[in-house]
Amino acid sequence: MIITVVGLGLIGGSLAKTIKKHTDHTVYGVDIDKETINMAVSQGAIDSETDDLGLADITIVALYPVGTIDYIRENASRFKKGSIVIDTCGIKKAITDGVSEILAENGVTFIGVHPMAGREFSGFAYALDNLFDNASFIITPTEFVSEAKLNFLTDFAYSIGFKKVVTATPKEHDEIIAFTSQLAHVVSNGYIKSPTHLKQLGFSAGSFQDLTRVAKLNEDMWTPLFLMNKEPLCFEINNLIDRLTEYRDAIQNDDADTLRQLLRDGRILKENTKVL
Repeated sequence: MIITVVGLGLIGGSLAKTIKKHTDHTVYGVDIDKETINMAVSQGAIDSETDDLGLADITIVALYPVGTIDYIRENASRFKKGSIVIDTCGIKKAITDGVSEILAENGVTFIGVHPMAGREFSGFAYALDNLFDNASFIITPTEFVSEAKLNFLTDFAYSIGFKKVVTATPKEHDEIIAFTSQLAHVVSNGYIKSPTHLKQLGFSAGSFQDLTRVAKLNEDMWTPLFLMNKEPLCFEINNLIDRLTEYRDAIQNDDADTLRQLLRDGRILKENTKVL
C-alpha cells in the first residue's frame, strides 16, 4: 500500500515513523520545510518526498485545523479516486463538515481521525515511532463512509500499534474531547498564571508537575481548536467554575461537612474512572 503523509510535524512525523516500523507500506512525505523532508528521509520515516497526491491509497493530512480544511479543499481533485483521506486534528465536526462532501464529489472518501497521543513539544525533531503504542484511535465516519472503508481503516490502525479503535460521530467526539483534553489544557495554562508561581521553586513536586505539564502548549494550534469547539468547551469551563465555586464556598464558610462530601464525591468518581 502507498501512504502519503502531509505535514511532518510531531503527529505526522510520528505516524510516518510508526507506519514504517510496523509495516512494509511505502510512505511518501509532503512538507513545506525541506530540512524536515531531509530529516524524515535520513531517519527512514518516509521513502521520499512527493508532489503527486494521486499515488496514495491513504493520505494522512496532519496540519493545523484551518490548514487541513484549506489543503484538502484546494487539492480535492488531485487525490487518487477510490482512496481514503484522513486528518489528525483534535476537532472533528468543523473538519468533516468542511471537506467530506467535496471529496465525495471527487470519488474520494474522507474519514475524520484523532490519534489520542501527543507530547508537549512540536515538530519532526520530537516525532517518535512509539508515540501511539497502546493509544486510542478515534474514527468519526459520516454518511459518505462505507462499512468497507471503515473496516479497512480500523484494521490499518490496529496494524500500526494502536490498542483501541473508537468510533463516534464528529459531534460526539468534539463534546467528549472538550472535557478529556481541551479543558485540561485551559486549566493547566490558567493555573500556572498564579502570582505564587514565581515562588514555587523548591516547594513543588508531583502534583505541580502533573497539573502544569500541558500548560506548555502550542498556542498556534490550540487557539483554532478551542474556537472551533467553543460551545462544548465553554460548557465544560462553566461546569468547572460551578464546581470550584462549591469548594471555595465550603472552605470560605468553614463548612467541613460539605467540603468532606465534595472531596469524597470526587475521590469516588476518580476511583471508578477507567482509561482506554
